[in-house]
Amino acid sequence: MTTATDTLVGASTEFLKRFSPFDQMEPDALSFLAERVLLGFFNKGATILSAEMGQPRYFYIIQRGKVQANQSGDVALTEYATMTLGPGECFPIGAISAGRPSTNTYMALEDSFCFQLPADDFMELMRISAVFHVFCTQYIASLLSQSRQQLQTTFSQRAAEQQTMTTPLGHLIKRDPVFVMPETSTRSALEKMDELRIGCMVVADADSRPVGILTQSDLLSRIVLPAFDLNRPIADVMTASPQVLPMTATAYDAALEMATHARRHLLVVDSDDKLRGVVSERDLFSLQRIGLRQIRASIEGADDIESLQRASRDIRQLALNLIAQGIGAEQLTRFISALNDALTRRIITLELSRHELFGVPFCWLAFGSEGRHEQTLSTDQDNGIIYTAADGERDTIKQKLLAFAKDANEALAACGFPLCKGNIMASNPDLCLTLDEWKRRFGAWIREPDPQALLNASIFFDFRVLYGSEKIGDQLRRWLLDNARGNSTFLRMMAHNALSVAPPLGRFRDFVVEDDGTIDLKKSGARLFVDVARILSLRAGVEASSTVQRLRQAGQRGNVPTEELDAITDGFHFIQLLRLRSQHLDTEHDSPGDNKIDPDTLNELDRRILKEAFRQARKLQLRLKLDYQL
Repeated sequence: MTTATDTLVGASTEFLKRFSPFDQMEPDALSFLAERVLLGFFNKGATILSAEMGQPRYFYIIQRGKVQANQSGDVALTEYATMTLGPGECFPIGAISAGRPSTNTYMALEDSFCFQLPADDFMELMRISAVFHVFCTQYIASLLSQSRQQLQTTFSQRAAEQQTMTTPLGHLIKRDPVFVMPETSTRSALEKMDELRIGCMVVADADSRPVGILTQSDLLSRIVLPAFDLNRPIADVMTASPQVLPMTATAYDAALEMATHARRHLLVVDSDDKLRGVVSERDLFSLQRIGLRQIRASIEGADDIESLQRASRDIRQLALNLIAQGIGAEQLTRFISALNDALTRRIITLELSRHELFGVPFCWLAFGSEGRHEQTLSTDQDNGIIYTAADGERDTIKQKLLAFAKDANEALAACGFPLCKGNIMASNPDLCLTLDEWKRRFGAWIREPDPQALLNASIFFDFRVLYGSEKIGDQLRRWLLDNARGNSTFLRMMAHNALSVAPPLGRFRDFVVEDDGTIDLKKSGARLFVDVARILSLRAGVEASSTVQRLRQAGQRGNVPTEELDAITDGFHFIQLLRLRSQHLDTEHDSPGDNKIDPDTLNELDRRILKEAFRQARKLQLRLKLDYQL
């Protein structure tokens, strides 16, 4: 006989199964939760929980209605302190886990029902359910994992047509490792390569730990042309300290290493650093229709712009494949940047062959998102040049560099990177400067931080060397950090500028949208993280240019807890992922709406993650606001 209690438990279970993390929870744990929750009703305007109530007695799951969370405390932070929660969302995770009063006040925005789980039962549920434990301790990371799973299901047909780039390297190894000792003669090693028909020979010590590698592409330059004595040991001709990855690393990790470091082979080792096999570009190429090997080979072998245009299209197609396989935003943007870097360098090389610049010391700088390794699929050009020249040759060399840069900028535009509307390009005479001229320009912005100077700093201070002498770029970066970190007025003005845009979290609705119902994920999303990270890195003297590295390194120096840094960077990555998904599937380069998204088109899980991502941006801005008393 079914009792009223059974009916209520069944109804609670069916409701909970509609939301994360309960839809992933172990059956016994879900039953435990459903049997112990009580359904409470709260009138519109009622306070459900506040700091004054002391340590929370219940963990709340909203069943119907809306609840507003307001920051408690003495600091007036109205624009940072409010967010709206809806059905399926929970509170207060941090306070009840730590056994402390809530830092937020939760008020019913409308007549609302909430499931209430007693605090002791909450702690027991944390103990018996690994899913719930991860959700509570790594909230946004847990939601992101489920979002990736949903995305993989959405693209299941495409994913079924090809193996996944998330395959562990250990699964790609087809044979036992082949290697020789360092003292083995080069002749013997080459004979073994020929006998086994392999493209490289690994050199390992007596404990099977790799110490070097010799590949077929090394033979001409190292052995044939120098007439190397084949009786000498292979240690004299191998590449020492080869690239290695653990067996648990993914095919994507290997592809990124190959793209970044121009490698064709990577060594796979176990937890004891012992050789377990070799993964080649060919192995990775077999995983995808458009692969790393195909794209990189087409870039390296390109002799004209038409070939590079095809490579650019292939990069976009490969990115789509990786999105479909659930690759994270940080890896995606690094992968896109690595291949776009290779394409840009090839364009520069081709254009240099047409200009008389032999022996001229210069470097090609990437600014903005490209300078941060954060290119999405809709990125215009932001670049410049640093060069050195004797006083009597400076004007002549500059004119030659400008002519070269004009051709390079136009070639990049032909390959899908639009000319910058603000003329932030190397062909602009104001951006083709000597090292001393760049220092003077940066110094003027730091000394007199007017609005235009602050805008310039937000673009040009995110730079890296893409081609040429990295030494020159390093000198400029060290000079910048030395001069910026000691100028508190400049940093305070930068902070004030960074706080001019608030996260689009609504007081009564989930999100504040523009007139067309959308949110600009670049201006109102990614920028919030990027701007704060830039200031923190300048203040802490962090040399990294990427937003995530800046946040982590500056945060560690400022003793920010690791779990807080993880949540912040996860929020940034999700916003980047939404930008990539929108751009690649729906738009072309530089489309007017390529960074906009209608939150009403997102599924419930992604809406929750986006809300949490904006909340992390708000916390990051709050830290900056308090630091500078703004």
